[in-house]
Amino acid sequence: METDEIEEKHSSDSNELGRIQDYVLKSLLSEGSRGSVSRVWKARHRESGQIVALKQIQLSKLTRSLKNCLDCEVNFLSSVNHPNIIRLLGVFESMDVFQAEGSIFLILEFCAGGNLGAYVRNHGRVQECIAKRFMQQIAAGLEVLHSHLIIHRDLKPENILLSSSDGDALLKIADFGLSRILHPDTFAETVCGSPLYMAPEILQFQKYDEKVDMWSIGAILFELLNGYPPFHGRTSVQLLQNIKESSYLPFSQLVLSELHPTCVDLCSRLLSVNPETRMSFDEFHEHDFLEIQKVER
Repeated sequence: METDEIEEKHSSDSNELGRIQDYVLKSLLSEGSRGSVSRVWKARHRESGQIVALKQIQLSKLTRSLKNCLDCEVNFLSSVNHPNIIRLLGVFESMDVFQAEGSIFLILEFCAGGNLGAYVRNHGRVQECIAKRFMQQIAAGLEVLHSHLIIHRDLKPENILLSSSDGDALLKIADFGLSRILHPDTFAETVCGSPLYMAPEILQFQKYDEKVDMWSIGAILFELLNGYPPFHGRTSVQLLQNIKESSYLPFSQLVLSELHPTCVDLCSRLLSVNPETRMSFDEFHEHDFLEIQKVER
């Protein structure tokens, strides 16, 4: 159920892309955990009536690293238009919003179907054919990231949105707030992401490359098939220990008996603890389970 509509009455700076007073904020969709750097609102444009998602980023709370991620997010989303990537409709800055010292607002398409995490909680584990369709769409979105040398670093069910609640809803990769450009044969070091979907090399404070996203995709696939994440832990240390001590993926035996071997193979190779043996994006995209028709790329 939506909260009461919030009408913003503060003055604000703006550009041709919009102003905060052009919108009625209807409900809070999500709030970032890192000191509430960002919030996402469902909003309605006053004149057109269009429903959008407004992502508010409070500039005063951004570290230099997060400012770089914001630049990457805006530049990337401004340059792409793909059905499996959340669409950026505009950007504006407001200098006096909710007593913030200054906020950037990203105007994003609103996805009425919610996120994949809520979908799994509401529907339980999904059939293999549905998991395949979801993975095909995620692969299509990741191909765009890959071509732009972007690593997401926070892929999880909550950051995969559904365009609608219909059975043929499109999946859209969203929340690029931790993304960055990473050139081939280079490594990143910043510890970031969501622990349950975070690659073990990040949990171990090691340097990492684009294969951290592949681990996250493996964790998402596993959760789709089983209804729960592959690894748990009360702390990051315990989570890492459980990952390293596991000799096999904890598939539900009922589920495992029904899965095609190519599905199990894909999940296992994505969730390889050693990034050297973990599947690359190209191997993921070309895997038999996805049945993606090979075309000249």
